[in-house]
Amino acid sequence: MTKPEIDIVQYPVMEAFYTLQGEGYHQGKAAYFIRLGGCDVGCVWCDVKESWEAAKHPQQSIHDMVTAASAFPGRLAVITGGEPLMHNLDALTDALHEAGFQTNIETSGAWPVSGSWDWICLSPKKFKAPLPGILPLANELKVVIFNKSDFDWAEKYAALVSPACKLYLQPEWSKSAVVTPLIIDYIKANPRWEFSLQLHKYIHVP
Repeated sequence: MTKPEIDIVQYPVMEAFYTLQGEGYHQGKAAYFIRLGGCDVGCVWCDVKESWEAAKHPQQSIHDMVTAASAFPGRLAVITGGEPLMHNLDALTDALHEAGFQTNIETSGAWPVSGSWDWICLSPKKFKAPLPGILPLANELKVVIFNKSDFDWAEKYAALVSPACKLYLQPEWSKSAVVTPLIIDYIKANPRWEFSLQLHKYIHVP
């Protein structure tokens, strides 16, 4: 990456923080999260609806973003949102790789893939379905279970991702008490799936 790109290319950053990854395959690992503003998926149960309007969040240069991330010892960078793929992420992932980070994205897949990723977590949403191009690239399929019909939704996409893709079912937080027993029974009957728990909400970290 050229120096002008690092200084000039900017993204709307809602927040960035160093914590433990709370969900999915990398659960429990130290990670630096960069939450980008902007989302048009519109999940009714979204817990970061303040991220939806990109214009509400300050623009930051790649240089400043990577410098902030590099202040911490962990070298797993998680790009999330909002919907991060609303932005072209090529320059950002190049800079993170140059700084020694592994790059991980959490996306609904509703926008074309950009960026160079070590791990793609695809979490498809009924509100705006993922584009076909991301399905063979996904390393992890994480489906949020809000009601019983979501199991069929999960199986639909499990049939479309690669055989090597890790499969996770995660209870929607506000309905966790209701759907968790359903997920447990489903995984016992369909053991290729694993349970994803929002660990960060239990241990009270961002």
